Amino acid sequence: MEWSRRSFLRVLALTGGGVLLPWMGSVLSSEGPPRSIRVYSVQRKGYVMSERVGKTDAEWRKLLSPEQYQVTRKKGTERAFTGVYWDTKEKGTYRCVCCGLDLFRSETKYDSGTGWPSFHEPVAKENVRTEADYGFFSKRTEVLCARCDAHLGHVFDDGPKPTGLRYCMNSASLAFVKDG
Repeated sequence: MEWSRRSFLRVLALTGGGVLLPWMGSVLSSEGPPRSIRVYSVQRKGYVMSERVGKTDAEWRKLLSPEQYQVTRKKGTERAFTGVYWDTKEKGTYRCVCCGLDLFRSETKYDSGTGWPSFHEPVAKENVRTEADYGFFSKRTEVLCARCDAHLGHVFDDGPKPTGLRYCMNSASLAFVKDG
């Protein structure tokens, strides 16, 4: 489906700045987590209400590349220094590759030396959520998209000031949108 800039902007306006587009699928049922969540929109420069995104496994497989699917839906990890964004220095917003939610700004990105894109904070705490991860024989903190539950990476407490956090993300879980 071909979308013009005008059509895209109209959908953004109709959804209150949330980037829930028709091809992104249905919202979660009322039996699961809350359908609407409050998130920060970089474009609107403020908070908006957005519907949570829920899809079947088959729908995610159609939408995502095999690597994106493995990382975001099966909690995989790309190899260090192989992701497209690990050394990107352009100004812009990093969004969830699955649902388009704004996650990180380039101003918070830094070179952690790990080979993965690292940020010291998300655009807003409401745009990500965390869970305990006991894989790999240790306890880590997993970072997920608040709107579609995509696995993004992990957060560690060895980052720079002002937060002291290192959000170590997989490039395969992100879509970068340049400023301007």
